[in-house]
Amino acid sequence: MHDWHRIFDQNLLVPPHTQRARQPLKESTAFQCVLKWLDGPLIKQGVLEVLSEVGCHLRVSLFDVTYRHFFGRTWKSSARPVEPLCRQPPRIVFSEPFYFHTSLNHPNVVAVVEVVTEGRRRDGTLQTLSCGFGILRIFSNNPESPSSAPQDKRLRLYHGSPRALLHPLLQDPIEQNKHMTLIETCSLQYTLKPHPLLEPVFHLLPENLLVSGLQQIPGLLPAHGESGDALRKPRLQKSLTWYLDDLFFTLYPSLEKFEEELLELVISDHFREAGSPLDSGVLEILERRLCVGVHNGLGFVQRPQVVVLVPELEVALTHSASFSRKIGASSKARSGNHTLVLRSRLQLPEMVCHPAFTIVFQLEYVFNSPSGADGNAASVTSLSNLACMHMVRWAVWNPVLEASSGRVMLPLQGGIQPNPSHCLVYKVPPASMSSEEVKQVESGTVQFQYSLSPEGHPDTPVEHAIRPKAEQRPSRKPPTSPSSLPAPPPRGLTTPQDSPVGPGLSLSQLAASPQSPAQCRAAEASSKPPGSPTLSLAPGEFPLEGRISHLEADLSQTALVAGTSTAEQLQELPFTPVHAPSIVGAWTRSSGGKPSRASLALLRSAGFPEILDANKQPAEAVNPTDPVKFSPQKEESDCLQSNEIVLQFLAFSRVSQDDQAAPWPQTVYFTFQFYRFPPETTPRLQLVELDEAGKTSSASLPHLLVLIHKDGSFDAGSPGFQLKYLVDPGFLRPGEQRWFARYLAMQTLQIDIWDGDSLLLIGSAAVQMKHLLRQGRPAVQVSHELEVVATEHEQDTMVVSGDVTRFGCVKPINVHTVVKGRLHLTLANVGHLCERRVRSPSSLPPSRSRVISNDGATGFSGGGLLTPGAPRLKNVVQAQKLADVDSELAALLFSPPWPGTPRPQGAGREGDAVRRRKLERMRAVHLRERGAEPGRCGLGALAQQSIRAQHARDLQLIAAYRERTKAESIANALSLAITTRHTIRATLGAAEFFEFALRNPDNTQHTVTIAIDSAELSLILDGREWRYFKELAGLHTPLEEDMFHPRGSLTPQLFLRPREMVHIPFKFQTFSAGPRASAQASAELRFEKDMGAGSPPKSSMMPTKHAKVLFRAGSGKPLAVLCLTVELQPHVVDQVFRFYHPELTFLKKAIRLLPWHTLPGAPVGMPGEDPPVYVRCSDPNVICETQNMGPGEPRDVFLKVASGPSPEIKDFFVTIYADRWLATPVQTWQVHLHSLQRVDVSCVTGQRTCLALVLRGMQTVRKVKAFSSHPQELTTDPKGVFVLPPHGVQDLHVGVRPRRAGSRFVHLNLVDVDAHQLVASWLVCLSCRPPLISKAFEITLPAGGGKGANKRITYTNPYPSPRAYRLHSDHPRLLQFKEDAFQVGGGETYTIGLRFASRQEAGEEEILIYINDHEDKNEETFCVKVIYQ
Repeated sequence: MHDWHRIFDQNLLVPPHTQRARQPLKESTAFQCVLKWLDGPLIKQGVLEVLSEVGCHLRVSLFDVTYRHFFGRTWKSSARPVEPLCRQPPRIVFSEPFYFHTSLNHPNVVAVVEVVTEGRRRDGTLQTLSCGFGILRIFSNNPESPSSAPQDKRLRLYHGSPRALLHPLLQDPIEQNKHMTLIETCSLQYTLKPHPLLEPVFHLLPENLLVSGLQQIPGLLPAHGESGDALRKPRLQKSLTWYLDDLFFTLYPSLEKFEEELLELVISDHFREAGSPLDSGVLEILERRLCVGVHNGLGFVQRPQVVVLVPELEVALTHSASFSRKIGASSKARSGNHTLVLRSRLQLPEMVCHPAFTIVFQLEYVFNSPSGADGNAASVTSLSNLACMHMVRWAVWNPVLEASSGRVMLPLQGGIQPNPSHCLVYKVPPASMSSEEVKQVESGTVQFQYSLSPEGHPDTPVEHAIRPKAEQRPSRKPPTSPSSLPAPPPRGLTTPQDSPVGPGLSLSQLAASPQSPAQCRAAEASSKPPGSPTLSLAPGEFPLEGRISHLEADLSQTALVAGTSTAEQLQELPFTPVHAPSIVGAWTRSSGGKPSRASLALLRSAGFPEILDANKQPAEAVNPTDPVKFSPQKEESDCLQSNEIVLQFLAFSRVSQDDQAAPWPQTVYFTFQFYRFPPETTPRLQLVELDEAGKTSSASLPHLLVLIHKDGSFDAGSPGFQLKYLVDPGFLRPGEQRWFARYLAMQTLQIDIWDGDSLLLIGSAAVQMKHLLRQGRPAVQVSHELEVVATEHEQDTMVVSGDVTRFGCVKPINVHTVVKGRLHLTLANVGHLCERRVRSPSSLPPSRSRVISNDGATGFSGGGLLTPGAPRLKNVVQAQKLADVDSELAALLFSPPWPGTPRPQGAGREGDAVRRRKLERMRAVHLRERGAEPGRCGLGALAQQSIRAQHARDLQLIAAYRERTKAESIANALSLAITTRHTIRATLGAAEFFEFALRNPDNTQHTVTIAIDSAELSLILDGREWRYFKELAGLHTPLEEDMFHPRGSLTPQLFLRPREMVHIPFKFQTFSAGPRASAQASAELRFEKDMGAGSPPKSSMMPTKHAKVLFRAGSGKPLAVLCLTVELQPHVVDQVFRFYHPELTFLKKAIRLLPWHTLPGAPVGMPGEDPPVYVRCSDPNVICETQNMGPGEPRDVFLKVASGPSPEIKDFFVTIYADRWLATPVQTWQVHLHSLQRVDVSCVTGQRTCLALVLRGMQTVRKVKAFSSHPQELTTDPKGVFVLPPHGVQDLHVGVRPRRAGSRFVHLNLVDVDAHQLVASWLVCLSCRPPLISKAFEITLPAGGGKGANKRITYTNPYPSPRAYRLHSDHPRLLQFKEDAFQVGGGETYTIGLRFASRQEAGEEEILIYINDHEDKNEETFCVKVIYQ
């Protein structure tokens, strides 16, 4: 027993951070780390002079950089003596290994190595000093690490103590932090590698425990040889099976008194924590449980077995007389109802003959607990009670190794002393008045019979024996379970943060209230009758989070079918997100149809421009309801290969809505993206009402769209707005014509409609483009009347079925779609002849376009070193002036020499030809003034002398320059001879595959190293991936398996035979969205109002990337160079999602995919089973993943995005793949995340609630106005336009009067009215509760637009003084008041006049009448039920 206590006390572990413990469990990985030697003068000479017997040792601790948290236990090496600084450089040799295993596979989990010096002072006391520390990275960002080959590494050391890592200024990456100071010339040599041989002994070593190979681990045999390292090749000791029978607990003074006091203390503890009294009748004991497990001092060897104890009196009452006599005969010493009895045999097959192996007994009580703060249970069913669990006693027994059977009585322990489960235990009685003999038993005792033989205790009934098939070694796969009662799985890694998992309880169902949502599981009632023997198991372990964490599991009987192993992780249950998933295509399902004949006639009379074909004939009109027969061959054989796509925005009609709708906007604008053209934002368009609007329909109010000029005026005589996109073979890549036709046939164009004044989203419309396929016709046009649909998020007032107290049963925010209006749109496709002939796709052999060869780069084209290496048709070089071919030399020749620098002999003062010409003219003028003729002799001699001096200077400059640049020029010329240049065009998410044909030019073999300078260009190392891309590209070049020699993080190598040529596969793939899409295409985009039909196309170039691949031989000589130019092309957006979310928070969203065969872009002819789905995101800071929930289940794409400050808009793209190699995306989504300031308002329906928002001024004065998405419910003060001073602070007063109960979102924008810019934006979250209704009325009215009715009701002022009141209604369109405000004297009665309007539809409507006081607080509420017949 002493050995167990010593090992237990010395190996207490600090658990990982709670946030890290909540993350999904991973498989634990074992490591061996050898600290070899310490180099450098780390220990100062002054320390050696002050201290004597100076030694040095190393300390290693695990550290979580993300949460700045040390965990596990610090390992300490043996001390090494420090010699005087005699050798240079000094070295201290350790060569000591330590081992550990951890499941926290994350790059931010590191090991911190500290160098500590210890010595004795002059007074004899021990002094320790920290000399520095280093950060040892265990895991890297590479998911395959650390499986690379082990090698010696050097660990850099820093000044200071590891406690500095707890400072908040030290953010990751720590090594690059400016506060970290590196110790020069000091380092630690070490080796870190995985150690799979440690996996069979995981059950003996807790996770995150650093142990030395020289440390004796209970349960392991000593090491062979003289090394003494028992963990290098660990060997297990032989295990024995112990049987425990006739086990019972005795509690004093009696079981009834003990449990009565326990209940009273739990109730008082709840009162202190919750602040509310708890009825003692509400709380009761559900079960008394016993956990029995084998412990080796470091942790539980296997998972503790869990059984149920019952009072002895219940055993006597529920069993036959013969069984009662057996119980009584075996426990004659028991007096009264003191005991708890176990009615089954325990079998422990994991015992080992070792002094540190003990059996631990833990007595736990399970209570039911009230779910609400008021103490009332809120469960839907009677069985779904919440449960809480407390450990009350525990005991440890160290078996006598020599004995084979016998009887044992152990004292129970409790209180605050450490226990094997590391949780709080119920108090023990005060021992101040007790003797030593009484102290041993007053906390209770446990007695049992033990034996090494299965027949050691004949009194145990066979039917109550439980024989679990426990495994000593952890298994990676779960074993097959027997058909009988499942055996308890072996306990795996038991760390201080672990807690034993509870079973399916036999007396009640437990629905634990978890602290971590990721561990919440619904509990189901056990099917066993009360009183039957129970030893059921939960499927896994959870980190310790509170006292009931071990109940957070699936307790159903289905969880007990398959056994588990010690190394098995938790099986994740299908998780249903709280929010309703957004459906792909749900926002694009706005039903569009054919406009009515009245609408067509009305719009045609408005004077919209007519769409003509190339022959100036009207385009053929197509019915949008007719089916489309798509023939790709007919599209490719069309002589009119140039397509001009025309979009005409004609009018916007408002549908008949209720009185709660927002007012009709004055101006609108549209945003959309067609194909891979830049995302388009139209100018603001004025809504002009037609004169004949009243003649069409009462349900449709059409307004023409008119372009607003820059001065704010508009011309109603030229309605509509037109956009044109020219898609011709010059814009399309080879073979893209077929993809464009497929895009028109299958995709829908999503258009967002915005309020031009408030900048609020009105709604979205979607139109199918399949009718734009001309199919050989010269031009087609189709007119649509599209529904503009808005999504509103409202919270249901009804509670969902199930237990609302458990996790997941919250009131979800439902998504409702509301039709806001109808958009009148005309689409057209006009065919044109191509202006220039281009090669057909068939003229470009795909095999040749995918293979790049360096054979053409093996010759030198000739010329000088300073001539450019451009390709020539012939090996002929024409002489050129050196100053014309080298700009740097030209600058030297035509620049004057610096003052004070030595000049060439005979050089003139100036080198500029212009200045020399001026000097010659001045000399000629002087000669003429002297009367002498400017003869040839004098002037010619001066000029020739100056020219010769200048030429001499130039020649010396040229010679010096050529000598200096000779080596570099020769190297560049030789590099050009082996350089191959190639250009590819890539789009977002699509993998561009090509092969480079590399030839060995030498007669010797080479090991070629391939170096790539771009992270987006990569080698294809997997043969399966290479074969897939070959089949996709139709390439028939040779394929080799295991072609490359991977070297971990180093560049791969390739073996080349003499004169051999191999094809090396490459893949370029970018997920970076690049710049804003305003520069995303190089195609024609013309505004009809701004330019004519013959205007030249605008060109906006996409960014170009460059990548370089260097093929270098083993000697370092380059063999070939591939210079890749990547021209990024715009990409197609299939779906646009727009989310509004509070600022500086995380948006967690699930987007549900449609069935695979209906998903646009999915391959045709797929088998019945849906292929796996893979997702990638363009923003690396966005978490994007998908999970397969099983066959037939829908697929969801989960997004987790951090929103920025308001009013920032974050845009990113999500690509969906159907192949594991991510070759071509089948869907590309664009996601807009609007960050808004969140304001939570709790209010009462019909009552005004006021709040103030703070406005902060910008850099300049701005004229702003506040706009609300629900102006009938949310008003602002100031109401109109007001001035926001610069750098000032101003309050915006907001009044909220909701008209219906529930929770919903209201958008509030502050807009600059001059620049039409968004200044600030808020997301107002309303939580509205209904008022108390004091009176109810009922009235019957005719439906169908008949006459209304006038009614009167009375209201009596309950106050003795006169009061003023205001009247409001939640349906002002159906009910109007004769007077909206009235005043009545104290105690008097006032008659309120009501005017009820009729409506078209029959049915019932409940109308609320709010009577508010002068402060707009609700006094009374009347309910009128109107029946429309």
